[in-house]
Parts: sequence; structure tokens; C-alpha cells
Amino acid sequence: MGKITFYEDRNFQGRSYECMSDCPDISSYMSRCQSCRVESGCFMAYERASFMGQQFFMRRGEYPDMQRMISMGMMFDNIRSCRMIPQHRGSFRMRIYERENFGGQMHEMMDDCDSIQERYRMSDCQSCNVMDGHWLMYEQPHFRGRQMYMRPGEYRSFREMGVSGMKFMSMRRINDMCN
Repeated sequence: MGKITFYEDRNFQGRSYECMSDCPDISSYMSRCQSCRVESGCFMAYERASFMGQQFFMRRGEYPDMQRMISMGMMFDNIRSCRMIPQHRGSFRMRIYERENFGGQMHEMMDDCDSIQERYRMSDCQSCNVMDGHWLMYEQPHFRGRQMYMRPGEYRSFREMGVSGMKFMSMRRINDMCN
């Protein structure tokens, strides 16, 4: 079970809201979130309500200033929703596809990939099928840039999911990062 506490002001000041599950709209509890503390587990933070917009992976630790988080790859300065990432203790398996609707080149992955260009000679990934485990997909090689959380399911078109213009170039399993 995860636990995250959001604070209205920097350095864990102001009103707070404690969350132990998914929260689709933090603004119903506070006007803004300028710092947070992940006490256990892992969460995906979202720029907009209802788990929309830019995403940022947060593991156990303190995040005293959302403005400074931009240097760590967070592309927004106010969290509006969050999703708890459940722990997964089994195998990991995902198929990535070059084109939408599972078209083009296909590769099955069971471990982290720091560059689909180098490993598979793929220049783009437009759809995927996550069979086992929870994954983070990154816009740039070597796990950098904007992120997207993928849980088990079929993802036929990243463009239709609201991430048009974004290419995914590296993927990482979410496993022992959340202990």
C-alpha cells in the first residue's frame, strides 16, 4: 500500500492532503500542490485532473519544491491528480509496435530497454500491448524526457491517448523501485 501527502506550499507547508490510492482531482482538497512527500510505494503524478496531461514518476522520498522538480524531468509545476502504482511481483512482458494498431515491426520485451533505436533498429513506437507488469515509457533514450505509465492492457494508438507528437524511445519496468 502506498502513501503520499500533498502540500499547498513549498517545503511541506500549508494545507495538506494525504492519499493512499488514486486521486483523480487534488484541487477538490487544495488549490495547488507545491510540495509532496511519498512515504511508501510509487505514484504517477499528473499535470491535469483525471490522470491527464504530462506525467511524472514519484518514488519514496521528499519533493520540497515542484519548481525544482523541472530539473529532474518533471515538465509541470503543479500536480492535479495522481495514480498509485501497485506492486508487481511476477514476470514482465510487453510487445512494442512501430505503428498504430499493432502494425509494423514488433518486438517483445521482458526487461528494460534504454534505446529501441540501438536494440531493435526501431525509430518509433506508436502502440504496445502490456501483458505483464507495469512499465514506464520515456520520450528519449536512456530513460530521459517526458514519461508515460503503462499498466497491463492494449494501447492501440498513443496519439489517441493524447500524446501526439511524442515518441517513446526507452522503456523501464517498475519493479523494486517501489519498495
